[in-house]
Amino acid sequence: MRLSARSEYGLLALIDMASSEGGRPLATRELAESRGIPAAFLEQLLADLRRAGLVRATRGPRGGFALARPAGDITALEIVEALEGAIAPSVCAPDGCGRGEGCAAASVWGEVSGAVRAALSGFSLARLAEEQTRLDRAPLTCTTRRTD
Repeated sequence: MRLSARSEYGLLALIDMASSEGGRPLATRELAESRGIPAAFLEQLLADLRRAGLVRATRGPRGGFALARPAGDITALEIVEALEGAIAPSVCAPDGCGRGEGCAAASVWGEVSGAVRAALSGFSLARLAEEQTRLDRAPLTCTTRRTD
């Protein structure tokens, strides 16, 4: 399974929002520059995240996007599914290939999608924002190796 750039960029933008001091709205430009995300692409993602009820938009000179709910109540699963759709098998679904319950491969893909859903559900946005803050504060170390 491979997630698209939609999920990766969307998650990065929401981590930045969750890390924002006082929950202040962040401008699309600010979010895009912070993570190297093309601004037009980010605007599309933010529109989808707003429709899913994960972010809210504020107009005006101090406007931008902020989380619509507490970061601890938003999971990586919600973000991915808001941007990619439900994590579930496509062909090996009960109504996919026409075999219904008579498909051996369906059990494999059902278990895999369940495991992915469980893993993504285990990451709250608050947890990811705390980890990002910790990483941002960590001193940089030099990894240059001598080759004498």
